[in-house]
Amino acid sequence: MDRTVDRLSALAQRIVACAACPRLVAYRAAVAQAKRRAYRDEDYWGKPVPGFGDPQARVIVVGLAPAAHGGNRTGRMFTGDASGDFLYRALYRVGFANQPVSRQRGDGLALRGAYITAACRCAPPDNRPTREELARCRPYLVEELRLLEQAQVLVCLGQIAFEAALAALRELGAGQPEPVGEVATPRPRFRHGALYRWPALPWRNSTLWLIASYHPSRRNTQTGLLDEAMLDAIFRTARQLADQTQSNATG
Repeated sequence: MDRTVDRLSALAQRIVACAACPRLVAYRAAVAQAKRRAYRDEDYWGKPVPGFGDPQARVIVVGLAPAAHGGNRTGRMFTGDASGDFLYRALYRVGFANQPVSRQRGDGLALRGAYITAACRCAPPDNRPTREELARCRPYLVEELRLLEQAQVLVCLGQIAFEAALAALRELGAGQPEPVGEVATPRPRFRHGALYRWPALPWRNSTLWLIASYHPSRRNTQTGLLDEAMLDAIFRTARQLADQTQSNATG
């Protein structure tokens, strides 16, 4: 475990120092300088945001990117914004978090069996990273998937996270997954609740599952496209699959 912790820490340092995308570098710095009125007395993080959580995580949550006045302000994924409020309540109810709120780094939040990361590590204008920016960021997600050896389930929040996770898995040598409970298609298709399985992967022996979910953005939650019961069901499934996969591996 110490080895994994050290490698994740080294990866986090590389992520924080990244300046590969000029548009994102300029945007995150401009937001940190201008600030939002409600946070005008705070020091914004204003840098790329690394993943965080349990180094022995069995579930990896993949989001889109830090929010301009959320993760870009606080320096932690899904922290200090409405999406994070919605997400952490669900993680708490299903037992992946020790508290239902995530306001700032150092607030006592701890993840249990879960790790949170994103397709893009910098806040993008209009929450829309370009294809090129996502490609430049992908090696970080690839490395996390390689390092988090106990992970058995990926929960992808939104289509961009879904596509980013699939691309990262392809770079690791994963082939086409098996769809579960739906008609096979030439390639995995995003829909809320979609479930895919890799029985074996080149860099690990155990099964890996992927669950797709709508992103807990304010727009999705306020319009009812995603409600708390729906997100709870996603994470209950993730826990059940992780428990089942672990039991099969040790049995």
